[in-house]
Amino acid sequence: MDEIRAALADADPFASWWPFIISGIVFLIATVRLYMGGQVCPNTNSIRDRIVVVTGASGGIGKELCKELVRRSAHIIMACRSMEKGDRAMQSIIREIPGASLELLPLDLRSFDCIRRFVREVQSRHSQIDVLINNAGIIFHPEERTVDGFEAHLQCNYLGHFLLTQLLLPMLERAQQGRVINVSAHGYTAAKMNIEDPLNTGSWAPGYHARDAFSHSKLAVVMVSRVLAGKLKAAKSKVTINVCSPGLVRGTDHLRYSPVMRALFAKVFTYPWMWLFMKKPAQGAQTMVRLATDPALSATSGEFFNDCEQTDISELAKDDLLGEKLYKETMKALKL
Repeated sequence: MDEIRAALADADPFASWWPFIISGIVFLIATVRLYMGGQVCPNTNSIRDRIVVVTGASGGIGKELCKELVRRSAHIIMACRSMEKGDRAMQSIIREIPGASLELLPLDLRSFDCIRRFVREVQSRHSQIDVLINNAGIIFHPEERTVDGFEAHLQCNYLGHFLLTQLLLPMLERAQQGRVINVSAHGYTAAKMNIEDPLNTGSWAPGYHARDAFSHSKLAVVMVSRVLAGKLKAAKSKVTINVCSPGLVRGTDHLRYSPVMRALFAKVFTYPWMWLFMKKPAQGAQTMVRLATDPALSATSGEFFNDCEQTDISELAKDDLLGEKLYKETMKALKL
């Protein structure tokens, strides 16, 4: 016993700094991940029996969004391009949340005909829609024209959702307080908009660049959401339209076309930083959850949200004249 006491008396707790260094690194990593994860939806409100359409629901943010909303007793219409992936996602949610109220319908935003078929099917099953969440999208997609003749980013991220919103507006009007939630991205701030031809995605430089096409489509989402919100307010509609950014999110398959992901070395170097600095899909869904469930936002429309809080937008996105021109060109392009 005396030997143990002597050993403890002689022990120097600072003989090795490695435990403190390792603890400091772990604390720093945990702090960064907590900060980059963003805010959690500040309410736990139930939206029992409300009907919510979620596009891009087969994986990533869309799937996590469906999980959170069925936990709040909503009925979810999962709108998916791949029915096989959509069914796997639906069965996974049901296993995790028994009694989840879900239905699966095909929706390919690259086809206006498919969008119209989807709307007709929803109309045949339901009398109203409470929330429409336009979540689906693509990024870094190779240059491609859809069957309707538009650049893929423009149609999938903007035109398709615009058409879907217009066609579902009558059903949203029948709800007690219909909500449309459009998903944009921080990348919209890098976009330009040709005032003569606002639907043109290749007006800044020769050739095609996927990053520019993506940014352009997301700027269009922000601008026209503001315009449409203003028109609905003027018509004294109860339907609100807001835009949000989920932030930088990993685990969504959106980076599969990125140049960074093509080389093994780049993947090995990039994945640890993605793990550290990017959100998980469930974290990326939190702002949409708040916009869909918070009664305090029942009269809020035409605004932009990030990390569950309302925030300002770029000066270009505030250009109402350009936004109105874009709205008119979009209506013309969709023959509405």
